[in-house]
Amino acid sequence: MSSRRAQPTRKQQQTRKPPARKPVAGTPQWVMPAAAVIALAAVVAAFLIYRWYTTPLPPPPPSQDTMAQVLATITTLPASEFDAVGQGTANNLIKPISGTALTGAGGKPVVFYYGAEYCPYCAAERWPIIIALSRFGTFTGLTTTTSSSTDVFPNTQTFTFHGATYTSQYIEFQSVETTDRNQNPLQSPTPAQQELVSKYDSGSGIPFVDFANKFAFNGATYSPQVINGESWLAIANALKSPDSTEAKAILGSANLITAAICKSLGDSPSVCSSTTIQNLEKNLK
Repeated sequence: MSSRRAQPTRKQQQTRKPPARKPVAGTPQWVMPAAAVIALAAVVAAFLIYRWYTTPLPPPPPSQDTMAQVLATITTLPASEFDAVGQGTANNLIKPISGTALTGAGGKPVVFYYGAEYCPYCAAERWPIIIALSRFGTFTGLTTTTSSSTDVFPNTQTFTFHGATYTSQYIEFQSVETTDRNQNPLQSPTPAQQELVSKYDSGSGIPFVDFANKFAFNGATYSPQVINGESWLAIANALKSPDSTEAKAILGSANLITAAICKSLGDSPSVCSSTTIQNLEKNLK
């Protein structure tokens, strides 16, 4: 008997299956999510670097001497300056409201301000508010700040009411600065103040100013663009000229605020006897 094995036939050769190959290892499932996270991190990093290079830095605060000069200028402007400007280019946003009389200690009418340090419109409006209120009393403890570096009209130079006090024989001033220029919490309104905001400022626009619950407005009476990029001293000096863009906007706004205060007081202080203020009061309807 032959010891040689039988050779497979051609049919058997054709039907024989090739040896199975081991599967090639695929891409691990964690690779794609990890790549996506890395790509997102790169985009965020690029955005932060771009923002760091393009965000304007806030200006340094003025020296004590400069600050004193600025405050002395804006709080002692002569009546003739206000009369020369009239309403100027200010927008009359002040509207009558009805509600329980808003009074403070001794029954004085209350002027209530609600805003935030980051807000460029609040930054613009604090100038005429300080100027108008200085015609009825005195501020102490005012300090400078700027609006947010990342909002419109970045780093608008202004003051803050946080930490300041106001004394007057005619009115009481209450203020709430809700956040600082970086939007960190700063002050909270009392329940009564929050009720005023909720009732008369339903659109949540700031700044919001209430005059004894007789008149109120929200927003800025002039554009922050008027003073954006200018120093505190430059703004104050510009107010000495009634023909300047700054004076027409800021002193015009201060006259409107003065008229609202006078209307709330019944025209008792002498400043309210000005023909300019009397005429502006007629538009507070």
